[in-house]
Amino acid sequence: MALTGLLRLFVVAGATVALVLAMDALRLFGGIQFLGEWIRIETQYYFALLGCLLPLAFLTYPRQKFIDLGMALITFSICGYFFWNAEALVDEAWEFGAPPLATWMSLALWIALLEALRRSAGWTLFAIAGFFSLMPIFAEQMPGPLSGLAATWQETAVYHALSIESIFGLPFRAFAGLVIGFVLFGLTLQHTGGGRFFLNLAFALLGRVRGGPAKVAIVSSGLMGSMSGSVVTNVLTTGQLTIPAMQRAGMSAHYAAGVEACASTGGVLLPPIMGSTAFVMATFLEIPYYQVALAAAIPALLYFIGLFLQVDAHAGLQGLHGLDESELPTVRDTLREGWYYVTAFAVLIFMLVYLQREAIAPYIATGILLLLNQLSRERWNWSEVIEFLHATGKLLIELVVVLGGVGLIVGALSLTGLGGTLVNDLLYIAGGSVGLLLLMGAATSFVLGIGMTVTAAYVFLAIILAPALIAAGLPSMAVHLFILYWAMLSFITPPVALGAFAAASIAKSPPLLTGWTAMRLGSIIYFIPFVFVLEPSLVLQGDALSVLLAVVEALIGIWLLAGAIQGFLPLVGGGWSWWTRWFLGLGGFLIALPSLEGVLETGVGNFYQALAGAVLVASAFGGRLWIRRGLG
Repeated sequence: MALTGLLRLFVVAGATVALVLAMDALRLFGGIQFLGEWIRIETQYYFALLGCLLPLAFLTYPRQKFIDLGMALITFSICGYFFWNAEALVDEAWEFGAPPLATWMSLALWIALLEALRRSAGWTLFAIAGFFSLMPIFAEQMPGPLSGLAATWQETAVYHALSIESIFGLPFRAFAGLVIGFVLFGLTLQHTGGGRFFLNLAFALLGRVRGGPAKVAIVSSGLMGSMSGSVVTNVLTTGQLTIPAMQRAGMSAHYAAGVEACASTGGVLLPPIMGSTAFVMATFLEIPYYQVALAAAIPALLYFIGLFLQVDAHAGLQGLHGLDESELPTVRDTLREGWYYVTAFAVLIFMLVYLQREAIAPYIATGILLLLNQLSRERWNWSEVIEFLHATGKLLIELVVVLGGVGLIVGALSLTGLGGTLVNDLLYIAGGSVGLLLLMGAATSFVLGIGMTVTAAYVFLAIILAPALIAAGLPSMAVHLFILYWAMLSFITPPVALGAFAAASIAKSPPLLTGWTAMRLGSIIYFIPFVFVLEPSLVLQGDALSVLLAVVEALIGIWLLAGAIQGFLPLVGGGWSWWTRWFLGLGGFLIALPSLEGVLETGVGNFYQALAGAVLVASAFGGRLWIRRGLG
C-alpha cells in the first residue's frame, strides 16, 4: 500500500533523521559529533535509531488507522524513555534487574517488534522469532536438545530489550554501523539512473554476440543485484527490459525468465555490496567487510561464468543470434553519459580495499555520486529527493524490523545457553562426518531460506550450524559463505522459487516451468558452495599459486558441466550423445571438486580423483568423435 500525504512525510523524516544519526555517529560532519551532547553512549544511538524507524513500520504496513497510529506512538514513547534513561540503564545494569516501569516497557517493546515483524516479513518469520523469543520462559520443559536454562517473563523481556545480545545484538549493530551507508549508496545508484547505465553498458558490450540479450541480463542483473540486495526487486526492474529482449532474440518465455531469475539471484552474492547479510557476516567473523567481499568474489564470478557458459551453449545449440546493431547503444555514448557511476564505484572500491574505511566509504561515494549527478542533465528536483528519501525510509524500516526480530532469536539462544549445546548435539548426530554435516547444513539452510529472509536464515544458522562445521575442521569464512549460498537457493528452486515466479509474471510463462528452468540453468550454484568450502583457496585462504590452481580446476570443471547440461560444449560444439554427456559432466565434477578423501573417507587422493575425471572426459571426447565419424 502506497503512503500519501502526512504519513509519507513521516517516513521521509524518519529516514532523514536515521541517516543524520548514522553519519553523526561516524563523525562525517567535519570530524565533529554534533549530537554528542544528546547521544553520549552507544546505547543511546541504538535507541534513537530504533525510535526513528520501528514506529514507522506500523504506518508503512498498515492494518487499521487508529490502531496503527497508537502502536507507532507507544513504540516511539518506549524508545524515547529508554533513550532518556540510557546512562542509568548501563550504570545500574538494568538488564539484570530493571525497575518495574522499565520491565513493562521492555515487554511492550518486545510485543511491538514481533507485531512489526509479522506485518513486514510475514507469518513464518514471526512464528519462528516468536517461538524462540519465548523459549527462555519454558526452556526447562523443552525436550532433549532444546532444553536450556529457564528465566521468568520479566527477565526475558528485559534481556530482549536492554541487553546487547538480543534486539541490539550483532545483526542490529551491523545495521547501525555498516548497513545503512551501503543501503544509501545502492539506492542512490538506482535513483540516479545507475541501473539504466549498467543495462545500456551491458547491451553495448554484449548485445551483438550469440545469445546476446541473455548475456546482457547476466551482466546487468548481476550488477543491479549487488546494488539492491534484493532478488525480487532486481527481477522486477531489470527484467522489464532484459526478458522481452531475450524473447525477441528467439528464446522461449520460460527460458528468458529463468535466465533473469538466476542472474538476479547471483547478483546478491556479488561484491562490492552483496546486500545486508554480508555486513552481518563481517560482524560475526569480527573482520573488516572488505575481507568478506574479497573472499566472496571468486565464488560469485564462478557462478556467473557457469551461467554465461550455459547461455552460450544454449544459444549455440539453438542457433540463436544477437540483436541488430541498430537496436543497441554504443559503448562510447554510454560511458560519456554515465561515467560518474563508474567514478562512484571506483571511489567505493578504493576506500574499501586500499584505505580500508568501510564504515565511511559508502557515504563518501554517495556524496560524490550526488554531486556529479546534480551537475549533469539528470539532476534531481525536490519531488525526486522526496521520493528517494521515502524509498530509503521504507528499506531501512524493513531492515531494522527484520534484523531486530532475528536478534530476538539470538538473544533467546544466548539467555538459555542453547547456542553452545546445539552445536555439540549436531556434532554428535553427524558422528564427526564432515560430509554429513555439510549435507545437513545445505538442507537446513535451504529449508530456512524458504520461510525466512536470507539474512534471518543466515543469522540463525551462523549461531547454530556454523560453529559445528568450523569445529569439524572447515575454515570459518568458507562455512559462513556456504550457509549464505544455500539460503539463497530457494529463490530459484521450486516449489517456492520467488525470483523465478517474479520473472514468470513478466514473461507470461508458466511459473512452475520457469522455476524448473531456472533450477537447471543455475545448477552450478548448487555445486559451487561444496567446492569452496572444501577448497579454501577459492575464498582466498591460501597462497597465490594455490588460489590460481584452484580457480583453473574450478573453471575447467564448470565449463565441462555446462556443456554436459546443455549438450553443447562452448568452444567445441554439439554432437554429444546421452552417455558422452554423462561422462563429460561426471568428469567435470571430479576435476572441479576438491579431494573427498577427508570428507567421505574414500582413501582416494586429489590426484587420483582428478585423473579419474580426466579419463572420463577423454572417454566423452572419444565417444563424440566416434559417433561423428558414423561408427556409433
